[in-house]
Amino acid sequence: MTEPAWVQHVIWWQIYPLGFVGAYPADPPPGPDEHRLRRVVGWLDHAIELGASGIALGPVFASRTHGYDTVDHYRIDPRLGDDGDFDTLVAEAKSRGLRILLDGVFNHVAADFARSDWFRKGDKGFDTFEGHGNLIALDHDNPEVITHTVDVMTHWLGRGADGWRLDAAYAVPDRFWAEVLPLVRARYPDAWFVGEVIHGDYAARVAESRFDSVTQYELWKAIWSALIDGNFHELDWALLRHNEFLDTFVPMTFAGNHDVTRIASRLSGAGHLEHALVLLFTTGGTPSVYAGDEFAYLGVKEERFGGDDAVRPEFGPAPNDDEHRQDVFRLHQHLIGLRRRHSWLHTARTSALHLANRQYVYETRDGATALVVALNIDDAPLRVALDDLGRGSGRIVAGSGAPPADDVTDVDVEPHGWMIIQPG
Repeated sequence: MTEPAWVQHVIWWQIYPLGFVGAYPADPPPGPDEHRLRRVVGWLDHAIELGASGIALGPVFASRTHGYDTVDHYRIDPRLGDDGDFDTLVAEAKSRGLRILLDGVFNHVAADFARSDWFRKGDKGFDTFEGHGNLIALDHDNPEVITHTVDVMTHWLGRGADGWRLDAAYAVPDRFWAEVLPLVRARYPDAWFVGEVIHGDYAARVAESRFDSVTQYELWKAIWSALIDGNFHELDWALLRHNEFLDTFVPMTFAGNHDVTRIASRLSGAGHLEHALVLLFTTGGTPSVYAGDEFAYLGVKEERFGGDDAVRPEFGPAPNDDEHRQDVFRLHQHLIGLRRRHSWLHTARTSALHLANRQYVYETRDGATALVVALNIDDAPLRVALDDLGRGSGRIVAGSGAPPADDVTDVDVEPHGWMIIQPG
């Protein structure tokens, strides 16, 4: 593994700045004199209260529309503000002990990007990103594109960033990243690099590209799909794959992000939002919470122009008067606190102790340290007999409808409930 030591302890709170501060979509768009990026500063204490230790920012660089059509990698998007606003955000975050992750789009740029000689030529003009005519693919075999990417990444690391999420990394040749990242690490060896990869051989991509991590879409899909379909066999299969990834790198895990339907909307019919969160925070990985998910915000992504807007809303005051949202927030706090007290979970492997369609008991372990997690989405209670499972007795550290208890040997998990037990 190449990741820096600090990553073991990080919990990201991810925001999409242009939407978060109401800069996109907006008519008319705000100007730099409105300093919208500074609105994020007002939420940093919320991130601390949540338990996060890092802020994962979406695109903040000058772009044409949604941030992923970059026109200038060295300039803060004028709809967000200016360099001074970025410096203020970084300084305020650092004063609270929060890391900063930036979102870098180096696969493609806006059609009016200044260096059209860097565009990749195809049979019918310039190549585009997945057919989007306004997103022009860069020529990753051009040495100047390599130099530019290294320079941009080191520039903003020098301005206070701690790492990069590399957008659409799956569309870029691995050889490009393998040239870029060692040059960046030579100057900033403590930086962290996570590639956006959706399908394919994650481990091979990490090895060939020199990423520290990739986005764990396989586990994300298995979590909500298993809960909706009542099929924990699918989840167990995904966790077996996840164990294999952890042999060589630690994936970035999440229940939601700016590109997908909100987890509360996914599970609105089936329920079991709590179970999804328990899974996120008790399995190996580098967890990320998408802003608003901690309040059970709703939003459905649609495959159309503007189809992301519902999951990228402007943020007003925190919803302190909604009991359900506060319950979900407190559960996030509790599980993140558990995660941070047990930092070994970062590289923990899971193994099934009991597996049925709608009932699942797994052990999550790193060396001699372990937790037993029981998930029940059935109408019947789930009996967990630790002695029969070869775990003797244990202490309940979290659960639905159950106060903490010491030295339990067997417990019943209520219908549609969950429990986390620390073996004694």
